[in-house]
Amino acid sequence: MNFNEFDFHPDIAKGVKIAGFKEPSPIQELAIPLILDGKDLVGQAHTGTGKTAAFGLPILQKIANGECERALVITPTRELATQVSDELYHLGRFANIRTLTVYGGVGYGRQIALIHKGVQIVVATPGRLKDLYKKGKIDTFNPEIVVLDEADEMLDMGFLDDIKEIFEYIPQSRQTLLFSATMPEPIKDLASNILYRPEYISVVNEEETTNNIIEQRYYVIEENQRDQAIVRLLETEDIDKCIIFCRMKREVDRLQEHLEALGFSAKGLHGDIEQMDRDEIIKSYRRGQTKILIATDVAARGLDIKGVTHVFNYHIPFDPQSYVHRIGRTGRAGKSGQAITLVSTEEFRELQRIKKEVGAQMTLSTMENTNELNTSDFELILENINDIEISENTKKVYELVQEKDKEMVLQKLLSYYISENKNSNSNYLGYNNHQVEELMSNLKDEESVSKKHTRKRKKN
Repeated sequence: MNFNEFDFHPDIAKGVKIAGFKEPSPIQELAIPLILDGKDLVGQAHTGTGKTAAFGLPILQKIANGECERALVITPTRELATQVSDELYHLGRFANIRTLTVYGGVGYGRQIALIHKGVQIVVATPGRLKDLYKKGKIDTFNPEIVVLDEADEMLDMGFLDDIKEIFEYIPQSRQTLLFSATMPEPIKDLASNILYRPEYISVVNEEETTNNIIEQRYYVIEENQRDQAIVRLLETEDIDKCIIFCRMKREVDRLQEHLEALGFSAKGLHGDIEQMDRDEIIKSYRRGQTKILIATDVAARGLDIKGVTHVFNYHIPFDPQSYVHRIGRTGRAGKSGQAITLVSTEEFRELQRIKKEVGAQMTLSTMENTNELNTSDFELILENINDIEISENTKKVYELVQEKDKEMVLQKLLSYYISENKNSNSNYLGYNNHQVEELMSNLKDEESVSKKHTRKRKKN
């Protein structure tokens, strides 16, 4: 199938052609005809499968044909709202269809003025949209089509009550479309309340097959080896763009500072960063000017950036669903990706739980020993040497060495130091296969003992 078969309005077809669309993705092929028919729809698909065009093109078609005047798209984050709005603008610009992005952190005035002026498509985040409706600022905006994009993300971010309240302000006579990567019970309940006899479509199975091209690896390391390990991986992996996920904001800031000091092109992203700076960071990363994005889970939600070859988990995430969301940032549109997790011995049990619950095929890797030192090795050696106190005997020996021999002596002393400390420098990071097998065996023994104690307590 190709896009010509949808028989779009000439101005919409022109936007599709210039965007380079030729064959519809599975979600587009299934969703577009149903939306054009006026059906309410629940679509299950991951980010990066072409969902924006799947709901956007039929909306633009209806507006271009005069079948619809207003549409509303609700997204979980400002970044995703901006991305969706930009794509809809480019697809509909030849039909003079105007889009507006509405989110918090900026003034109300311009957003309200443009809505009253008659903009056709509003792409909004839940918090700001609820405020505008609640304060009576946009009473005249009555969308005929409403889209909930990334519904499960909105649920995770605590927006469910806001969404329910927003729908109290929207006319009942509307077409409603809901898209979500997963279908937990609260999302199913929401769908049953706000949609009318919806059609259900899913391309999750197909997408999960595609996700098999994400190679998932993990390294078992000591807690104090995380920085050395991430630097070694950044230096040895074939990376175009990557995201490093951290648990905490301060961890993001510290790691960014460390990597920039080593000459890496890295920027941090978390909730305390101002919106203007946030936009610049994402633009720089999208254009490839920044190669490494260091982010918290919340900061990275809704980001859809092409060309991410690697995702690194600096720490293992708190829950299995976060792991799924993280690694889903790579391996998109049929391209391969790498998902690499650093795990300490204390986190090893948690890793086993995530592997079991997600059904992930994660393979153990080890950092090969090499005779060649890299940047992180140099940094570590210099740090260790800086911590050594200079003794009186050292000063006496140094004074006796001839000036012309000092460089030779320095090199020989460094060679001796590296040789003597080879087991503590970063060439010898983490655990090998045999050590991990022992670790797994110990965990099984502990679990076995724990189960015996549980059975005894129940018996007593």
